[in-house]
Amino acid sequence: MPLEHHEPREQLPPLVLDQHRAIESLIEELEAVMWYHERAAVTADESLKAVLVHNRNEEIEHAMMNLEWLRRNWPEFDENMQTYLMTTAPITEIEEAETGEGGAEGESSGGASGGDGSLGIGSLKE
Repeated sequence: MPLEHHEPREQLPPLVLDQHRAIESLIEELEAVMWYHERAAVTADESLKAVLVHNRNEEIEHAMMNLEWLRRNWPEFDENMQTYLMTTAPITEIEEAETGEGGAEGESSGGASGGDGSLGIGSLKE
């Protein structure tokens, strides 16, 4: 089921309409990823499984293209991707460091990791 606009379409600026299209497409691609993933998981035929896994991976590629478009055209997506993606720290602890909850004073909140790759969140063992 397509996402609905919550405001009159004719009042929405072109960028918002394109952002809506990108999110709609991202949802569709992620749904297709799951369909192929589930089908591949249950088939006993190895040649069919190979086709389904190939198709699933193509859908992942398409989803990432949509996500990258969103990053380039929506600053808040870019900011949050810089904070959360391609990291190894526990996700909720990254959020705590970003918001200052439970973190030490003076820690960076810019989203990018420090030069040492630590994200400035200190020891996670404490």
